[in-house]
Amino acid sequence: MDSSLISGPPGSQVTHSQRWLARLSFVLAALAVVMLVIFAGLASIAMLAVGLAAAVVSLAAAYFFLARRGMWRWLSLAVFALAPIAVIVVYVFKSLLWVALVSAAVWLLASMTARRALAGNQPDWRMPEHPAQPPPRHPYFIMNPKSGGGKVEKFDLKRKAEDLGAEVFLLLGGPTDVAEVAREAVARGADLLGVAGGDGTQALVAGIAAERGLPFVVVSAGTRNHFALDLGLDREDPSTCLAALSDGVELRVDLGMINGQVFVNNASFGAYAEVVESPAYRDDKLNTTLNLLPDLLQGHRGARLSARADGAEITGPQALLVANNPYGSGDIAGLGRRTRLDRGILGVVGVKVHSARQAVGLLRGTHGAGLKVLITKQIEITADAPKIPVGVDGEAVMMSTPVTCMVSPGALRVWVPRNRPGIPAPKPPVNWARLRRLAALREQPDSLAPLEAVPG
Repeated sequence: MDSSLISGPPGSQVTHSQRWLARLSFVLAALAVVMLVIFAGLASIAMLAVGLAAAVVSLAAAYFFLARRGMWRWLSLAVFALAPIAVIVVYVFKSLLWVALVSAAVWLLASMTARRALAGNQPDWRMPEHPAQPPPRHPYFIMNPKSGGGKVEKFDLKRKAEDLGAEVFLLLGGPTDVAEVAREAVARGADLLGVAGGDGTQALVAGIAAERGLPFVVVSAGTRNHFALDLGLDREDPSTCLAALSDGVELRVDLGMINGQVFVNNASFGAYAEVVESPAYRDDKLNTTLNLLPDLLQGHRGARLSARADGAEITGPQALLVANNPYGSGDIAGLGRRTRLDRGILGVVGVKVHSARQAVGLLRGTHGAGLKVLITKQIEITADAPKIPVGVDGEAVMMSTPVTCMVSPGALRVWVPRNRPGIPAPKPPVNWARLRRLAALREQPDSLAPLEAVPG
């Protein structure tokens, strides 16, 4: 065995470089503190107090901006903007700005070395690739010309797909039953289904592909393309996704199920679902959200929710997110990315904030009083209303309660180009206790346990 490796429990090995990076991170953290003490003296305590106070005030102001209307909203916005400026003014007045900046830079460097030390102890974040076989004889694509501001036309996707032997159906005119179009295509001999459109359309056709055991191709022609992002596809040039037909590999991906309906990203309840349901949301997302949030955060709008999974319960959350595989640690909004889509689990995040104090508590992550994070295979959401709005992959749907979400492991055969941007290594949380064990002069077995790459 390579002498540079230190053996640990099965499935984990720690290099000498990891240990030295861990030690360096402690040295840098200590240096940041020592710099404050040496160059600022007793004023260093005041500096830290002012900085922490400004952070708390900014977060509280952000909460009041979202939870209030009228004059209070704009006063909160002013406080949010002025708090960091006030800190800078205080530091300049005390001639300590350069000390704060240098100390912050050293802290940042300490955090970077800590993440590098811990990164080598993560489980593999890449999904296994399988041969994309057999070659399709009748690939069939459904394309939405309006999606993503007209990407189908901009990147000439219809012609490029047809040049590769695919039949293309364009969503033109009025509402179309996309799932029925896909079923009819399969009945006529389609042996591969693909979609160039938003995540909601992707989910509908993905459900048919999974039901028939057919390969599925994602073309990143939507607006946000969250599913494509988590598959490691190129979101800048959707035409590159078509290379899956000629030089592709297969990923076996999980699907989320909500009351029998498929979702590829997430299902959201409470505040976000209420906002998405509003008729004005499509035309003016920002103002609609700002107008509805005060009632939602103060409990004056929407049904009271409750969720139960594996004996755990989330009572009265204002917002609840159920994801097909968990998002990155600390992402409470489902706006980040999932490193893998094949873990066979749901990631659940419940947010319950009734005061500025609880908003500040969210800074503490999963330990915050207003935040609940779970990992499960099935969850039931109940409410004090017979029907509730649900945002399913960003589309508003009314569903009868109780609502059940579950995961279908490896249900979808997704073909992706062999050469694609891929998924970057996830950044592990800086766990100083684990880092201390890693930096210890003597090897400690529990310090080598693999880091969990998902929240909860």
